[in-house]
Amino acid sequence: MTDPGPFTEDVVRQITRHMNDDHAADCLTICRALGGRPGATAARMTGLDAAGIEFAVTDGGVEQPVRIPFSERLTERPQVRHEVVRMTEEARAALSG
Repeated sequence: MTDPGPFTEDVVRQITRHMNDDHAADCLTICRALGGRPGATAARMTGLDAAGIEFAVTDGGVEQPVRIPFSERLTERPQVRHEVVRMTEEARAALSG
């Protein structure tokens, strides 16, 4: 993480757990379309900061880190949800079209 902004380690841990427990398919979709890993078979969120979100992506049987920047620097926690929803919708559109 390079720019933690308003996100404490505890907040990052909570968001990461939620994404991995409840939105694992979305993590994979985001990494395939926006993370440059179209052949990925698995993805899990590993962290975030004010500038982007980080994943561990399995591609070709190898786990590799992927960082995807947010569209803007985030300054408060509610923005994370909006940004992840935006990324998910953008990724779905890219993969379906």
